[in-house]
Amino acid sequence: MTSRRLPDFIRDRIETILQEWEDFARTIEPPALTMGDHELRDHAHQMLMAFADDLETPQTDPERAAKSKGNGVRDEIDAAAETHAEARLLSGYTVIQLVSEYRALRSAVLALWAREAKDFKPSHMAEMTRFNEAVDQALAVSVARYEMLVKRSQNMFLAILGHDLRNPLGSIMAGATFIAQDTEVPSKCAEVAERMLNSSKRMRSLVNDLIDFTRAKLGPGMPLQPTDNDLVQICEQVVDEIRTYHPDRKVRLHAPSTLAAIFDGDRVSQMLSNLVGNAIQHGDAKTPVVVKVTKESDTARISINNKGVPIPVEQIPTVFDPLVRGANSESKPDEHGSLGLGLFVSREIANAHGGDVLVSSDASEGTTFTVVLPLDKS
Repeated sequence: MTSRRLPDFIRDRIETILQEWEDFARTIEPPALTMGDHELRDHAHQMLMAFADDLETPQTDPERAAKSKGNGVRDEIDAAAETHAEARLLSGYTVIQLVSEYRALRSAVLALWAREAKDFKPSHMAEMTRFNEAVDQALAVSVARYEMLVKRSQNMFLAILGHDLRNPLGSIMAGATFIAQDTEVPSKCAEVAERMLNSSKRMRSLVNDLIDFTRAKLGPGMPLQPTDNDLVQICEQVVDEIRTYHPDRKVRLHAPSTLAAIFDGDRVSQMLSNLVGNAIQHGDAKTPVVVKVTKESDTARISINNKGVPIPVEQIPTVFDPLVRGANSESKPDEHGSLGLGLFVSREIANAHGGDVLVSSDASEGTTFTVVLPLDKS
């Protein structure tokens, strides 16, 4: 008997295939232990029928190339794969378990087909190739959807955590400030309160970075309240704060007497504090950090330079990615701790103003982060 075409085989033997799928799914613990027959089979039937239809749909070479790159036209396979990923995530499946289901589905179809086949024709090989391409496409879509949902849930958790930390942290800061300013408390208590206040301020900075990170990732972007400001004055304030916070380090500022611009003063101050603090953390303690402010046409440029171990060339493209610089740095971590979000948040602030943050690093010139800001961001 001549073997049936693969799409006909899938339709005729779909119950047998689904049973093998279900048998495999039941071996995945613990999620499968609490799932019924319908949940285990949920989207497999829809995907199998879509695979069969896909095998009978003419496909040009450009269409095949587009599909192989993930640029194919969205179809029922994609819809079923995305829905399946969402259901499996909610059921507690890991991404490895999700991938294993597709491997089992592929194996079930091809093994059963080969078992019943009496002879193979070149057309059957082409059908097998198309089937594998369809499964790979569904797998890629499913994993992408799973990853996106996981990242969204993680960012939402971080956003809620950061928001909920603000109130108790504010209470601690208020209490520490009250004790530190009370002239009737013993001096040792006032010193402890001062340390608590400084630690709380550092915690507040971390929480703010966390909230800004999740805001950028969840879509709304960095909110701005641009007003008329003096960029040089902002730089002076940030440098003075850094000098107070790190009395053992030298920070030099080269700037004109004034530079009027329209920007969000608090956000730019936050950005510069992150960048100068980063230079202090990763720079050579024996050499000064140099902050330079210049004007070029209708833009302002603020460069922050530090000497020391340069950033490896291969790490430059990802230096603004969250959690990257701290993980890759050979320098000692900041004693005050860091979430590794400062550079990411700084670039987001610059981008929100219509500007950017650039970086260059080598052994002779050191590492320089350069902020480019339009002078009129209304």
